[in-house]
Parts: sequence; structure tokens; C-alpha cells
Amino acid sequence: MTDILIDNIAPAAPAQTAGIHMSEAASRRLKGRYAAERRFRLWGIAAIVFSLLSPAILLFTILSSGFTAFRQTHVRLELDLKAEQIAPVGTTDPRQIMQGNYGTIILQALQQRFPEVQSRGERRRLQALVSSGAEPQVGRMVVENPALIGQKVAMWLPTSSDIDMFVKKQVDTDAPEDERRVKDNQVGWINALKASGDLELQFNTRFFTGADSREAELVGIWGGVVGSFYTLLVTLLVAFPLGIMAAIYLEEFAPKNRWTEMIEVNINNLAAVPSIVFGLLGLAVFIGFFGMPRSAPMVGGLVLALMSLPTIIIAARAALRAVPPSIRHGALALGASPLQVVLHHVLPLGMPGILTGTIIAMAQALGETAPLLMIGMVAFIVDIPATPVDAATVMPVQIFMWADSAERGFVEKTSAAIIVLLLFLLAMNLIAILLRKKFERRW
Repeated sequence: MTDILIDNIAPAAPAQTAGIHMSEAASRRLKGRYAAERRFRLWGIAAIVFSLLSPAILLFTILSSGFTAFRQTHVRLELDLKAEQIAPVGTTDPRQIMQGNYGTIILQALQQRFPEVQSRGERRRLQALVSSGAEPQVGRMVVENPALIGQKVAMWLPTSSDIDMFVKKQVDTDAPEDERRVKDNQVGWINALKASGDLELQFNTRFFTGADSREAELVGIWGGVVGSFYTLLVTLLVAFPLGIMAAIYLEEFAPKNRWTEMIEVNINNLAAVPSIVFGLLGLAVFIGFFGMPRSAPMVGGLVLALMSLPTIIIAARAALRAVPPSIRHGALALGASPLQVVLHHVLPLGMPGILTGTIIAMAQALGETAPLLMIGMVAFIVDIPATPVDAATVMPVQIFMWADSAERGFVEKTSAAIIVLLLFLLAMNLIAILLRKKFERRW
């Protein structure tokens, strides 16, 4: 009986592999989906490669154009500091010494080096080897040591921008002479100075210690660095306490009604307002209404503080909101007042996030140019500011002005200043990352 039942049971159908009996149309659709997935992955990889390649190309271009600015061509000359061309021996008055005829002294040193130069045109080209900034440099040296008057001194002097570009091989030497700023006889003098060891590239100290100049070989970033420092100092002193106080009130004490909601919406909208609008506001209010000085870091700092406030408030509120409610409840249960809860417990725990947001806002303010152009910080400033109310410029504006110059020497100076600015920005962002990693807590 059992055998009959077993024989009558139909054998089970074999397991069918998915897709074997799929129709041709369904198979095409499946292949299309697989192909679309592969294309999507390829587009994603291409986007990542492009996003990495673009800044790499930009950084390479800036570095290749700007690293040469960190070295400057100098020529060594034997200067005869004759008293009749400077001042009587024993004179210590700096103003009288600085009025000495140092241009003639330098030209005589060049003619002593190349006595065959006789014509006026050749003397003019010979003198063009040395920068116009060499004269005050010699004058300052004599002011520091008046005993040099009447003596012969060997001194390294900066060359002009055209000669500097030629030595750095950034000039097409194969072009016809009438198409070059460096003429054939100047090339011969340069080669002779090189052969004797009186012409060489030296570290460009002036670039890091000087201020702006009309001559490309004399420009420096120190004036812009000091102006940026004073501007960011005012921005930090104004925006940081105001931003924290506003965030504490809105997050911890403000009632939740339509007025506070409107304030929150306006703060979020202000974070997206173009920066030039804040410049127009500073021009109308701080300069036009209050009469504050133009081109001053004080005004620039106030404008950038208004621009940075929304970012700091949003970051501070997010940091305070991240503190667990149990911290507040525990402090209140132990008898702390609401203000003590915030100042002694919530604010210290949220400070790492607040500092991170503040540093990011400061880094953004450091790179701003448009609002500062509106308040006159685009002026040509040759003096290094001593206080926040002195006329000054900032590094982004200085880079903007150099980039607008047609002379070839300003190209490398612009790229070099961008490198320095990028280093500052990277340092500030690195500090923000380190603060977040060091003080970050997981609840």
C-alpha cells in the first residue's frame, strides 16, 4: 500500500533559477538597469576625480607662479659714500642724511664696474639695473651708522623688476630686442655680474617685512598682514560676545512665539546675504552717519562683525542645543538658577562647538574683499598701520590690487600673497578641527 502511494505521488518540479525563463523584454530591461548603475558609478567616480583635480590644478598653478617671489635678485656694488654727496662728516641729522644724492653714488659704482659705458642712453640703461628702492635703502644704512660717510662700502642692492624677471627666466630672451624690456647690452652686463659672483638670488626678506609699493620688486605683505590682524581683532571682539549672548538668549530664555520665530528666520536669511550688502551698510552707517575714518581696520572690523554674526549665532545655538537636557535638569535639581545652569554647565560644554563656528566665521572674514572695497580699504597705503584707526588695507584687497597691475613682476607677487593667505586659512581651519576633536563629547 505504501509503495502504491509513493508511486502515485508526482515528482516535485526542479528548482528554477531566477532569470532562466525570463522573457527577452525583461532581460533587456534588467541589462539596462545594470548598465545605468554602472554609468552612475562612473559618473560618481568622475565627479570625485574632477573635484580633486580642479583644486590640485589651481594649487599647482599658484605655486608654480608664486614660489619664485620668495627670492629676489640682488647686485653687489662698491659704494663710495662721499661726504659732498651726502652730508658733512659728523652729521647725524637723519633728515639731512636721507636727502643725500644716493642715485649718483649708485650710478658711479655701476660705471666703475662697467667703465666702457659713456653715452647718456647707456648710462640710463645701466642705472635701470638697480631698483629705485635701493636709494632709500642706502640712506637708511647711513642713518643707522653715520660713521660710514666718507668710506667705501660693499652692499647688496635689489635689482629692478625687469632684471629680476630676466634672471628668473620669466622673460622670452629669444624675442627681438625691440620687443623686450631687457636690452642686449643689459643682458651682457647681467652675465658679467653673474660671472664675477656679484649678482645672485637671495631670500626676499622685503616681501615679508615691507608694505605696498608702485614697484613690483619693492612690494611687501606686512602692511596687509597687520591690517588684516587689526580688522579680525575688531571683528572678534565685537562678533564673538554678541553672537554668544544672542545664541544663549534665543536658545535658553526667549519665549517661543512668532516674534522669536521671525528673528530666527531673519538670522538664517542674513547668513546668505551677499557680503557686498554689508559693505554698503557699513558705508552708509559707520562712515556716512557716524563719520568714522575711511580705510580704517576699525570700520572694516565692524562690517565683517555684522557679516560674521549670523554664522556665529547659528553655530552657537547648535552647540548649546547639542548639550543633553539631563545636564540642565540635574543642575536645576541641585538648586542652580537658570542663569547659573547656562553659564556654569551648558555654555562650557557647548564651547568647543562655539569656538569651531567662530574660527570658521573668522576664516571667512579673512578672505572677504567686496565689503572692504566699499568702505575705502582699496586705497594705496605705503605705511604699516600702528592702530586700528590708521589707514590700512588687508591681504585680500592687496592681492586684488596687485592682480590688477599690468607689470609682469606683480604676477608672481600676487600668487605668492595668495599662498600666504591660503596658509593662514588652512591654519585657522586646522585649529577649528583640532578644537572639535579635542573637546568633542559623545553623550
